[in-house]
Amino acid sequence: MNRSERGEGAYERRWWDKLSVIGVLALAAGVVVRLITRGLDSWPSAVIGAALMSVWIVFLVRRRRRADARDTGADSEDVPAMERRILKGGEPPRDPERRREMAALVDSRQHRLRRNRWWALPMLAVIFFGTSVLAFVSGSVTAGSLTLALAVAFVGWLTWYNFRFDRRLTQMRHRLRT
Repeated sequence: MNRSERGEGAYERRWWDKLSVIGVLALAAGVVVRLITRGLDSWPSAVIGAALMSVWIVFLVRRRRRADARDTGADSEDVPAMERRILKGGEPPRDPERRREMAALVDSRQHRLRRNRWWALPMLAVIFFGTSVLAFVSGSVTAGSLTLALAVAFVGWLTWYNFRFDRRLTQMRHRLRT
């Protein structure tokens, strides 16, 4: 559907938002990773495993988009563009219907983001840092140091991204109210 058919307040859809593109990219990444880790001789199992993984990823993305569309009242194909606008700190839409849809998406995402934060981030820290402690206890200083560095980097990045996304959602909520 082109822009004139969808109205002036339409969200800009990108080619990489299509489920087929997501599936092909997941397939390509899965095949490459499996070939690197298992060797070039295992290409049939790499293709089959990556194909199953890409089908699963497309299913999960489609299910999430439909749930978001159901929560917001928007079209499921508009959800990635709305999320991109929120993440980039863009201006809220002028159309009252689009503003309502985006406000519902902001509320839904913020609820999901905050709902499990109190236990999920500490649990991930325990898992990652616990793996490092186990490696040190077993006597492997190299593995312990590597897993500790990865734990600090990953848990730090995850915490930063979580709070950044929450801050962006709050900023968009304030822009939508004004």
